[in-house]
Amino acid sequence: MTSLVAAAAFFLLIHLGVSGTRLRDAVVGRIGQNAYMGLFSLASVAGLVWLGFAYAGARGEVWNTAHWGINAATRHIQLLTQLLAMLLIVPGLATANPTGVQQEGALDRPDVVQGMLRITRHPFLWGVAIWALGHLLVNGDRASIVLFGTLLVLAVTGTSSIDAKRKRALGESYEAFMAQTSNVPFAAVLNGRQSLKLAEIGLWRIALGVAVWAILMLAHPMLFGVAALG
Repeated sequence: MTSLVAAAAFFLLIHLGVSGTRLRDAVVGRIGQNAYMGLFSLASVAGLVWLGFAYAGARGEVWNTAHWGINAATRHIQLLTQLLAMLLIVPGLATANPTGVQQEGALDRPDVVQGMLRITRHPFLWGVAIWALGHLLVNGDRASIVLFGTLLVLAVTGTSSIDAKRKRALGESYEAFMAQTSNVPFAAVLNGRQSLKLAEIGLWRIALGVAVWAILMLAHPMLFGVAALG
C-alpha cells in the first residue's frame, strides 16, 4: 500500500503542484520550455508506470479489502460511462484545442470554438474523469479507490490548472476563449453562450470513439485480465 499511495501522491504533485503553477513558470524561465517539457514528460511517464506497477502489486495484498463490488446494474452503467468517456476523449484529442499541449496557436483561428469545444474546452480531461468514475463504480477495493480516485481528482482539478496556466501565458486571447466556452460540459450550451452542433464534431470522430470503446471492451480480458462484458 505504501508504494501505491506514494505513487499516487507523486503523480498528483507533479501535475497539480508543478504543472499549471507559477513554479512551472519559474522553472521554464530558468531552463527553457523544451527542457521543461522533456523533464516533465519523463516524470509523468515514470509516475504513471510506477502507479500501474504499484496498483498491480497492491491488488493481492491483505489490506486490499473491498468496500463494494460489481453487480448487473453497475456493470451496465459502467459500459455506458465508458462509451461516454470515449466519446469525449477520442473526438477531444482529434480536435484542435488551445488547452492542448503546444496547441496554443489554435487561438488564432476565428472558428476555433466549434465541435467538441462547444460542449467543453476540456473534453479529454472530462472524458478521463468519467472513465475513472465508471471504474470506481465497479471497483470498490482499496487499491482501486486510490488509483482511480487519483485519476479522477487529477482530471477534474486539472481543468482549472490548465486554464490558469494558459491565462498567464496567453492573456486576453485565452480569456476571450474562456468567455465563449465552458469548463463543465454543456454549461455554455445551457446558458446560451454556445449552441450544440453535432455535425461539427464530425461523424468520423464519433465513429472512432465508438470503435475505440468497442475494442477496449472486447480486449479488456487480454489487456487487464478482467472481463468488461458479462
